[in-house]
Amino acid sequence: MTQQPMNGLPPEAFGAALAAAPGMGPARLRELLARWTPEEAWAAAGDRRVDVAERWLTYERAGVTVHLLGRCGYPPVLAGDHEPPAVLFSVGDLAAVDGPRVAIIGSRRCTRYGRDVAFDLGRDLARAGVRLVSGLALGIDGAAHLGVLAAGGGAAPPVAVVGSGLDVVYPRAHARLWCQVAEAGVVLSEAPLGARPEGWRFPARNRILAALADVVVVVESRAKGGSFHTVQAADQRGVPVMAVPGPVRSPFSCYTNELLVSGSAPARDVDDVLVALELLGRGPARPRRSHSSDLPVAPDDAVQVSRLEAMGWQPVSLDDLVVRTGLSPGQASVALVRLEVGGWVVGQAGWWEQVRKETPAK
Repeated sequence: MTQQPMNGLPPEAFGAALAAAPGMGPARLRELLARWTPEEAWAAAGDRRVDVAERWLTYERAGVTVHLLGRCGYPPVLAGDHEPPAVLFSVGDLAAVDGPRVAIIGSRRCTRYGRDVAFDLGRDLARAGVRLVSGLALGIDGAAHLGVLAAGGGAAPPVAVVGSGLDVVYPRAHARLWCQVAEAGVVLSEAPLGARPEGWRFPARNRILAALADVVVVVESRAKGGSFHTVQAADQRGVPVMAVPGPVRSPFSCYTNELLVSGSAPARDVDDVLVALELLGRGPARPRRSHSSDLPVAPDDAVQVSRLEAMGWQPVSLDDLVVRTGLSPGQASVALVRLEVGGWVVGQAGWWEQVRKETPAK
């Protein structure tokens, strides 16, 4: 039976107000709304100083849609989870979650290698019709969403799940990306308007990422990184976890390589991920392609090529390059500058990394 609005307000208004009540967390909110209607729950646990009608008008003005578990419009993929958000907030088109979904996660402080891989996976999955789900954080998350946005017309829309209210952009550096994802797809949160990005909200947010995903892909993560919580949530839900292989000496790939040792499937490229989706009975079929065309374009100068090969694909210092090439520090420094000018490497804080360059379109 459809509930009639109380005092002209829909049940969603009381659910949204209750979500912002002092001391209210996801588990308590879920328990209250499982026991009572939103109006009854507000009468029992709400803040009497809050004007529900005025708060509801704030959501309408902000263009934020409120979804209540068990009511029409709530995404079925989350409704079937064992820890669903009792109240879910969205900006954008919630239909963006419909279709095969892959969560890409990883470190905020990542390498150029990690950013490039995340960008490529986001772009190529979107072009294959797969929804990319991530957290809009710095590093891997942002790179993956930028890849989706670069996929062009006809690509699958991006999906973001954030750990703050939808009017509290975090990190601030991603304000433009946040708006772009909302315009092209949807941004979701279980945090009410005004909620700050408190530390406890991110592990809670990660369970939603796992619940939305058909496959989780970890691109880069340290041993104690936040990706662990999402992987743990995926394991609890039977969601396959894949990992991008990384240099064995790189601390940024410590956790991903550990996942590979423990039995996670490798995600070397988009084909590996599409195969995993296909085995789950989802996702478009894709023939295995030759990787010869995917190799980075090499400089014309054979000496430059040899120096890139000496660097490898993990960050190196000037001293590392001196040892590997036999150059003097001055010669190695000049070589790095020339490679940087040519767009083959990037330098930061005394470390240098190769940059993958695409083959020019013919």
